Amino acid sequence: MTSLPRISVVVPSFNQAKYLELTLRSILGQDYPDLELIVIDGGSKDESPDIIRKYQQHMKFWCSEPDGGHPEGLIKGFSHATGEILCFLNSDDLFEPGVLREVGEYFSAHPDVDVVYGDTTWINADGKSLRRQKEIPFNRFLWIYTYNYIPGMSTFWRRGIYDRVGGITTTYRLSFDADLWIRFSDAHGKIRHIARQWSCMRFYSEQNNRRLRAQSDRDDIEIRSRYWKNHAVPKTLFLRRKVAMGMRILWRLLTGCYSLGYQRYMEKAEKA
Repeated sequence: MTSLPRISVVVPSFNQAKYLELTLRSILGQDYPDLELIVIDGGSKDESPDIIRKYQQHMKFWCSEPDGGHPEGLIKGFSHATGEILCFLNSDDLFEPGVLREVGEYFSAHPDVDVVYGDTTWINADGKSLRRQKEIPFNRFLWIYTYNYIPGMSTFWRRGIYDRVGGITTTYRLSFDADLWIRFSDAHGKIRHIARQWSCMRFYSEQNNRRLRAQSDRDDIEIRSRYWKNHAVPKTLFLRRKVAMGMRILWRLLTGCYSLGYQRYMEKAEKA
């Protein structure tokens, strides 16, 4: 029987005591045989350090000190990681039960795959399910001309490709994950999608990507516009974006990604 690869999970956190323990329990409750947990706290002033100490015997490394922000914390965390497979889970999100074993078995069975991502379920601040966010496989054309649709909390990758592209950078404060995914693709990494709910993403008003949505959108467009520079004629870019969006919508329709009651779910999410 092929042994499962070590999976290093980095948890970046700052003043998230309300959710942190649930996040840690969702990781430690995976019962994965070769789990490496690393927690990087940015110097929280709430009860976060006490929560981390409660579970420190299960961690490879943890610290609580100012680190400059989200990407800096992840960079620090991955510098301590020794796993063949890497991932991160924000301190307000959750892993679904059994996901690490599914991921470990998938990578063992597919040695040619560099990156794999699943789907996520949106939950509100109280943990109530809002809706399942189902996605399509990675398509470079669609990704570049629509938007980043790879959910970071459900994405896992091999250390080899992470090192090859130079890891996470601090250029984009909110879209560092989108920048990492497309650099994986630039390096000819094989990116695969598994239509399984692998995580829960908390969707609430204090969430960075809601609170700072305008900046996040600007970063996302800047990342993807690196690949638009050859389209000097605006009409060409406009057409490509329209075609890509139409293809994406059709693909999602044909594969059952759109849930019934989509608008109702969105209304609930906005009130969460």
